[in-house]
Amino acid sequence: QVQLVESGGGLVQAGGSLRLSCAASGRTFSTADMGWFRQAPGKEREFVAAHTWSGGKTYALYYADSVKGRFTISRDNAKNTMYLQMNSLQPEDTAVYYCAASTFATGSSWHRREAYDYWGQGTQVTVSS
Repeated sequence: QVQLVESGGGLVQAGGSLRLSCAASGRTFSTADMGWFRQAPGKEREFVAAHTWSGGKTYALYYADSVKGRFTISRDNAKNTMYLQMNSLQPEDTAVYYCAASTFATGSSWHRREAYDYWGQGTQVTVSS
């Protein structure tokens, strides 16, 4: 079993920043493929960013086009925690943000919800205009 707990959401004005955290427990964190997804009201859950293990101490980072250049995904293996630094937030970034983990390598499916088998409870991010 893997437990994921997100934190760091809140209300921010357009142009502001937030940092989300995802604390993981229950398995070896350093070799897990991890991702952030978000779901706005009335919309499907969508990919935001992924941090996948490539072997050794190497990781690959991926971003949705809509957040590229504004969001940064990272992890601290010593703390079993993944982060999403979100800058230049816009009202369209408003959503519940979910942390996800995969117990298997996601391969080329790092952007697909189906590739992740553990999810956090979500944290609300609201960006006012």
